[in-house]
Amino acid sequence: MERREIETFLALAEELHFGRTAERLHVSVAMVSKSVKKLERAVGAPLFDRSSRRVELTPIGRRLYDDVQPAYRQLLDGFTRAVAAGRGVEGVLRVGFLGTAVAQFVMQVAEEFRIRHPDCRVEITEARYADVAGLLAGDVVDVLLLAAPVFDPELSAGPVLFSEPPVLAVSARHPFARRASVSLEDLARDKVLRPRAIPDEVDALSVPAVTPAGRPIERGDDFATIQEMFALVGAGRGVFPVPTHASLYDARPDVVYVPMSDGLPYEWRLMWRTAGETNRIRAFGVAARDFVAANGNPLLPADR
Repeated sequence: MERREIETFLALAEELHFGRTAERLHVSVAMVSKSVKKLERAVGAPLFDRSSRRVELTPIGRRLYDDVQPAYRQLLDGFTRAVAAGRGVEGVLRVGFLGTAVAQFVMQVAEEFRIRHPDCRVEITEARYADVAGLLAGDVVDVLLLAAPVFDPELSAGPVLFSEPPVLAVSARHPFARRASVSLEDLARDKVLRPRAIPDEVDALSVPAVTPAGRPIERGDDFATIQEMFALVGAGRGVFPVPTHASLYDARPDVVYVPMSDGLPYEWRLMWRTAGETNRIRAFGVAARDFVAANGNPLLPADR
C-alpha cells in the first residue's frame, strides 16, 4: 500500500466527490479512480458505494477511514514538528478569520504558536464575506480559517478542526422566532439573504437552490459583512443560516436564532494557496489541531 493510495482514499472519504478529490490532490479523476480500485483490491471489499448522483463510504470504508485518518494525521504532524524543529519557523504568518468568535480562536492558536515558535510573528486580518474569495488569491493573507470546503483548484485545506450545527437568524418579530426549530423546507417561506462575492458552490452548502421537496428558495438582499447581515435580518428584510456560536457571540435584541433540524453542519478548516504553502502554515495547522484536541470545540460550551 502506497502513500498516494492512502491520501487518495482519505481525500475521497472527506470530499465524497471524485472531481473535487482530483482537484484537491492535483491529479486526474481517472487517477483517483485507479488508486481507489487498487486499494479496494488490496482490502478485498468495496470501500465506496458509487452511483451517478453520489459517492458514499461503505461500512468497511467508514471503519477504515476512522482507523487510518488519525494515524495518518499523527504521522504528518510528527514530520511537521520535526521539520519545524530542524529548520526553525521564522518570519511573519498572516492569518485571516471571519467573525468575532473565530477571532478569539485564532488568537488562542496564535498564542500557542508563538510559544512554540517565538521567532515567527502572527498577524491577523478580519475578512468580510465579500473579501473571502480574494484574500488568498490576492496574497493578502497566508492562511484563512473558513467553514467551507476547497472552492478553488489552486487552494488546499487542512482537515476539519471542529464543526457546529446551523441556526437560522430571523427577526425577533418573525413568526419563526416563536418556534422551537425550523427546517430547510422553511427557507422557501421567506427571502434568504445572500453573501456578496461568495462562490456559488460554497453558498449552496447552507442555502440550496430548492428545498428537499423541490420548492424554490427565493434570495433577498445581499451583504458584504456580518454586521450588514444582522442589520438586514433585524429589520425583517430576510433570514439567513449561521453557525450556532452566533447565538452566543452575536446576541441582539432584534434577532432570534432558531435551530435548524436538517441543515448541514459548518465545518471549520484552514485554507491556503497550494503554491504558497510554507513551513509556517504547516506549523500553524499543527498548533490549531493540538489546541482543539486539548480543548474541544472552541466556539461552543462543552455542555452544549
